[in-house]
Amino acid sequence: MRCTTPDVYVNETMTLTVKPAYKVLKTVPATFKTVTEQVEVKAAGKKLTVIPEKWGAETISYVSKEGGNTLRITPASFGTGSETIEVRPAYTQWELGAAAPDCASGNPDDCRYWCYKGYPAEFTTIETTTLASDASVSKSPIASKNASYTKTVLLEPARVVEEVIPAQYKTITKTVLDKDAYTTEETVPAVTKTVTKETLKEKGGLTTWKEVECALVEYQALPINWNSGSATLTDAAKAIIDTKLMPVLNQNPGVKVELASHTDSQGGASSNQDLSERRAKAVADYLISKGVNSSLLVANGYGETKLLNRCKDGVSCTAREHAANRRTQFRLINN
Repeated sequence: MRCTTPDVYVNETMTLTVKPAYKVLKTVPATFKTVTEQVEVKAAGKKLTVIPEKWGAETISYVSKEGGNTLRITPASFGTGSETIEVRPAYTQWELGAAAPDCASGNPDDCRYWCYKGYPAEFTTIETTTLASDASVSKSPIASKNASYTKTVLLEPARVVEEVIPAQYKTITKTVLDKDAYTTEETVPAVTKTVTKETLKEKGGLTTWKEVECALVEYQALPINWNSGSATLTDAAKAIIDTKLMPVLNQNPGVKVELASHTDSQGGASSNQDLSERRAKAVADYLISKGVNSSLLVANGYGETKLLNRCKDGVSCTAREHAANRRTQFRLINN
């Protein structure tokens, strides 16, 4: 199969304003309503009444002479006593005794003996004065004296009693403005149209030859279950394209593919032709969004012109027979 290096185009989307936005103004007249209102014909007033104060007598008790204490002093008393003290302690000493009467020596210091002699302690007794009881003070209370006096006290102060005299009213009826006249503004949005154009990014034109499977030059089924009257690809339809058609294009780069869509004979021929073309274009647009070059895609809609069975206009067929004619196919074609 002949393959031509395709021109590489970049899709650019442009939004054109085919009709500008504008304002529509409408006038809404004023509306009125009748209301009933209470109006004051005599203001409220007051009546004041003075009530004099009230007095009473109150007895007040007080301390005319405060109480106190008298003090009595009891002087200290003493007694007599004695205390014996040691004025010289007991002691012992060695003393030389008298000469023996039968001493033959004329020396008076001869024939004498030393004796260890003890002497008792010496004491003296001193008379003393002792404290029998110390001085003390005792208190005798003096009772206080109470008295009272009478004073005049205010039992209830003078006051003013205020009596409200209510206002007098009258009911009147008047017509008032409910809502003034006004203008409403409605903005009619602009009408735009999105146009997609292709801009040449890289010039192709190199022709090569490539071997492909013979079956791929014949129409292959792309089993998309289109919703009735719709040309919108569902997620399930996109998954079918991804698994059945994309691998063929990836294995045969540079080969052109025809996308063919058909309808059954039910409905008008013109509407069937338009629906088949929109379905073929929907598949082509999805492939372009996946990165397939648009110059390698040929989207054709055949409407009801290539029926697979006898179910043309005026022939009674079952739903299954009509369903056989509603199909989308693809095949590889020469550049």
